[in-house]
Amino acid sequence: MVAANTPRLGFPDFPVQRSIEILRSANTSTLDKKMAIASIGRKRDPQMTPTLMEYAQDSNPEIAMQAIRGLLVFRADPAVRARLSQMRDHPNDMIREVIHQELDDSAHVDEDAHAASPDFMKNVVVQGDVLDALQEVPDRAVHLTFTSPPYYNARDYSIYQSYDEYLDFLERVFQEVHRVTKEGRFFILNTSPVIVPRAGRKYSSRRYPVPFDIHARLAKKDWEFIDDIIWAKPEESVKNRVAGFQTNRNPLTYKANARTEYVMVYRKKSPKLIDWNLRQYSQEAIEQSKVSDDFERSNVWNIPPASDKVHSAVFPLKLCDQVVRLYSFVGDLVFDPMCGSGTTCKMAMVHQREYIGVDISEEYIEIARQRLEVLSNAA
Repeated sequence: MVAANTPRLGFPDFPVQRSIEILRSANTSTLDKKMAIASIGRKRDPQMTPTLMEYAQDSNPEIAMQAIRGLLVFRADPAVRARLSQMRDHPNDMIREVIHQELDDSAHVDEDAHAASPDFMKNVVVQGDVLDALQEVPDRAVHLTFTSPPYYNARDYSIYQSYDEYLDFLERVFQEVHRVTKEGRFFILNTSPVIVPRAGRKYSSRRYPVPFDIHARLAKKDWEFIDDIIWAKPEESVKNRVAGFQTNRNPLTYKANARTEYVMVYRKKSPKLIDWNLRQYSQEAIEQSKVSDDFERSNVWNIPPASDKVHSAVFPLKLCDQVVRLYSFVGDLVFDPMCGSGTTCKMAMVHQREYIGVDISEEYIEIARQRLEVLSNAA
């Protein structure tokens, strides 16, 4: 074990032999092993690569990661590179990401193009099938996507034979959204569980956990989960599910009033940190995009639902306002692949962003165009 007077805040530098003794001791803690491996790595001694390769295979991912960091110094060595390459499919996701990032020499991002988008996509709304429309969108063209898919089998234009078919469709759309999203940028998804009415009195209704089921699929498609924001509505604005229980108070019959929806925040996985994204903009653009002090401090956003004579599930302006300001810059391209009557596009315009919206409903798209034209003429 490391001596009691060894500083625990940081990794001390041990002689090689002492590091080996620590590693071989049966009672060595994870922290002590990490410090010993870090000490070996700092020596940059090629003769120690066999030891580092040994501990890169450790079943404890913290120890393995520390050894991998030491090995990366010698990545030009064919034997070391071969061993690291064997770890591309490591069961630990963070180790996989480090290996891919450090060994992938082909990845290239055109930094000059990050803040720009194709002109033909700016400030347009398109009527049609979103998967067809997305085929016309080039790779890495969109800065922010914010959308809310139609509720499962709640609209004539969104009827699916099964819940799995519905999830399959969303997965295909959001995989395409991943393709068209710029390096390290955000995808914000608003969903909620959906209740399908019972087929008759002798049957029960069913509640599908859409946010949780679609999240599992997105996580496998290189969308990095960032935040779960709860959109909380006033109780008087939601359907009363607790009425029956209130009458009889029988256990097992309780069903809570559903006041919340999920605003799930994802980032396109990237080896580049947020600071890199910030550096792609001029200081003027950054200053123009500064968020005012009225932003939400927590992940619970208390926002009343919006009502609309045409669209029964329209985004509240405040919800779109928050998302556009928090996750994009002035001049960015904001995309809503299921835009309905165009609320996301409207707030993009209000905040000096470009927009593109797609919806399958001719009625909604026509309304969106009219509203955006009025706003444009008033500007």
